[in-house]
Amino acid sequence: MKKYQRHILFFAGTIIAFIMVACASIGRPEGGPRDEMPPVFIKSNPTQGQTNVKSNKIEIFFDENLKVDDASNKVVISPVQKAMPSIIANGKKVSVELRDTLIPNTTYTIDFSDAIRDLNEGNPVDGFALDFSTGDSIDSLRISGMLFEARNLEPAQGMIVGVYSNLADSAISTLPLERISKTNQLGQFTIRGLKPGYYRIFALNDKNRDYHWDRSEDVAFYDVALSPSVEPIEVMDTLRASDGKDSLVSRQGVKFLPNNVLLTWFNEGYAAQYLKDYKRPERNRITFDFATKADTLPQITIINGKKAGLDIDEWALLNAGETLDTLEYWINDSVILAQDSILVAARYLRTDTNENLSWTTDTLKLFYKEPKKKKKKDKDEETDSIPEVKFLNWTLQAANPQDVNKPLRFLSSQPLAFIDNNGIKLSIKRDTIWESLPSPRILPDTSGYILKYTIPYEWQAGEKYKLEIDSASLIGIYNECNKPYKQEFSVRPIEDYVNLYFNVSGTELPIIVELLDGSDKVVATAPVIEGKASFNFLLPGKYFARAFIDNNNNGEYDTGKLLDKQQPEEVYYYPKIINAKKNWDIEQSWNIYEQPLDLQKPLQIKKNKPAQKKSGKNEQNQEEEEDEYDEFDDEYYTNPNRQNNSSGSSINRSGLRRNNGY
Repeated sequence: MKKYQRHILFFAGTIIAFIMVACASIGRPEGGPRDEMPPVFIKSNPTQGQTNVKSNKIEIFFDENLKVDDASNKVVISPVQKAMPSIIANGKKVSVELRDTLIPNTTYTIDFSDAIRDLNEGNPVDGFALDFSTGDSIDSLRISGMLFEARNLEPAQGMIVGVYSNLADSAISTLPLERISKTNQLGQFTIRGLKPGYYRIFALNDKNRDYHWDRSEDVAFYDVALSPSVEPIEVMDTLRASDGKDSLVSRQGVKFLPNNVLLTWFNEGYAAQYLKDYKRPERNRITFDFATKADTLPQITIINGKKAGLDIDEWALLNAGETLDTLEYWINDSVILAQDSILVAARYLRTDTNENLSWTTDTLKLFYKEPKKKKKKDKDEETDSIPEVKFLNWTLQAANPQDVNKPLRFLSSQPLAFIDNNGIKLSIKRDTIWESLPSPRILPDTSGYILKYTIPYEWQAGEKYKLEIDSASLIGIYNECNKPYKQEFSVRPIEDYVNLYFNVSGTELPIIVELLDGSDKVVATAPVIEGKASFNFLLPGKYFARAFIDNNNNGEYDTGKLLDKQQPEEVYYYPKIINAKKNWDIEQSWNIYEQPLDLQKPLQIKKNKPAQKKSGKNEQNQEEEEDEYDEFDDEYYTNPNRQNNSSGSSINRSGLRRNNGY
């Protein structure tokens, strides 16, 4: 009977638990549409545009529970604050407490960017800002625009953009910005609360939060001073009647100008110069590592031993790239090579306390100690008495199959002192027989690295070759010679390649076109000659392209210099992907000004994309996820009125070529 009662109690308890769970489920229904709407602003204290504000505490109310995301980085306040304000979300309210003393007769702007979000779904209130004044009137003028990275046109997200009414060149490096904003996900910005007058505008990646430029920081500047203004416009609104029909009504509004300022940020690449390290890792090598690149070699003189007073060029060979920040010297003087300790006087450029380069001289000791040899057993002593023969290592670095338009590339274990071209033989395979060809020449690589060598040759596409180098045809600076060398390789057939041509228009200035891969990395470059940039012998694949105006005609991209008022060289993207198929010739027309700059870079290689909207759906696979993202991205990027109340007018590139769409 007791057992039967226990079963009844268990069954009853199960039913009660089931009912409780069912009741709980009623309170949280599943499967409804996800909330994608941002919180709606209700009111604030002080109110928007209020004057004669005395309190440093601000309260802002919305229609749902909130959170403030990364307030210390996203929220900016003008005038800039020395003490970090307190910004807290509690329920449906955001509270801000300014810890700096309020400045009389001043307009304050609290720009939240997208920091305010609803608590559950994280939907942002994009571009929300509150203005109020401590005086009798409020300054309401604005300057809006967009900020991109100069080199690759990536939208600058979360960078500070600000203005000075002080038009002196020194303001940006000595004074804090007067009024500031931060760029949103698209690189858009709006600087609010401006008085009538002229302003210089700058953008900063202000890492140390001092609100002015330090030489190592990213920066952008506009070429001319700007004067903000307003223009009356007619705005059309859509009203929905009780019967569900829509009607258009007009009202008077204002447009804040300028609203199309384009800034492109760059970094001058400044770093303090000093000697980081020096050593003698092997008896025949010494190295010097400097903190940053240089355009001047140090003056190094040996000051001990029999060869004291000799410049390093007389007893060593330099191995270095173009940047000259890492220098490797191969000692080729036997007397100095035998010295365990080398003392040198090194005279080089170093950054002084005024951030200028000045010459300094250090005495450096370069010491080398032979490693101890391992003890051998008696039976190995006879073997140890036979000196080990060392050979020069010679390694092919070229790919197989070999590209028809590229030389063979080799890496040597030491610089070469002698090349016997009679010992270098090249053959081509005709049917089954190797036919001798004129001997090629081994040349130093043009990169400046003295261990790299090339064999240039006019290869025949699709053919097979054999390279043979007789022993002792290559002798290094330490009298080590090569072993017999033989390498067979094939050259790609011509049908494996693609030829791509761009007919570039829009300017008569010199242009360099860069071909890019799917990671936005340069794979080939070509100058525009008589309106055409040619890329031959490309492998099939998906390519992108960008061009830059080569102002100084040096064939290289040059960044800007703020103090010299030099803008970085202008960059443009071909707005489409190029699907290059095997054995095709492709010709594309490209007017670099045809599309607005913010719409030029293809989304497939754009890194700074807006955060994806949450759909609340389970995606079938990654491809569907990316397709949904791209659809949203297209809509987001092609809306010129988002955030900045833009009229849709074209963007100005730092005051240049305004009539050409920028």
